[in-house]
Formats: sequence, structure tokens, C-alpha cells
Amino acid sequence: MTDIEVKSTCTEGYTVESVIDGEWELVVDALSEDGPSANQVLAADYASCYIPAFRVAASKHGYDDIGTVEVDVEADLDDDDDLVAMRWHIQVEADLGDDEQDIVELGEEICHVHSALREGLHAEITIDSGV
Repeated sequence: MTDIEVKSTCTEGYTVESVIDGEWELVVDALSEDGPSANQVLAADYASCYIPAFRVAASKHGYDDIGTVEVDVEADLDDDDDLVAMRWHIQVEADLGDDEQDIVELGEEICHVHSALREGLHAEITIDSGV
């Protein structure tokens, strides 16, 4: 059984329109003219996945209401536009005291995108051309 279905279409150029689970639309443009680039979407997606994971981690450490959480993401690309580094600065409304680092690390363990960003995860690709 498939858990996520995405239909991505590019009719010309470098802009791709994706429909996610038949419900949500996302436009990604490699040139960042018609929408964010794939690397920009990845950086935002990573932070968007991490924040709820961080909230769960804080809850597991006894912090039920941590207020607003913001993540400022900086990412570096190499000459081929491949993502090579990412830095985050997290701001949390609540004072997490001495538990800060433990919550950060547990958040990483819980975050699905963090788990997916590993060298061995690649798409299995099949192709039909001339259709």
C-alpha cells in the first residue's frame, strides 16, 4: 500500500507542478522564477517537519506549552547547486533550561525528514518514453 502519492508535471522549461495526494498543489522552479527551487523547498520542509518533532520532544521532557518556535534556516550550495550544508537557529518562547540540547537531539530522532536525509535513500526509478 502506498502512503503518499504525488503527480509531478513539467510541460516545458524548469517549472514543475505537483499535486500531492490529489489535494495540495506545489510549484517548484529550478530557476526560482515561478516558485521556490527544490533546495529551498527541502530546507523549508525540513524545518516544517522538525518544529512539530521539537514540540513532541519538549513535551516528553515535561514542557507542555513552549509557545512560539521559530527556525531560521541557512543553507549553502556548491557550484553545481547541490545542497552541502545547513545551519539552523531555533528560537523558543519558553525557557527550556538545561534540557535544551536533549530536546534538540530528541527532536532530530522524531523528525521524519531528518530520518529520510541519509545517503542510502534514493528513488527507485523506472521509465516509459515515447508515450
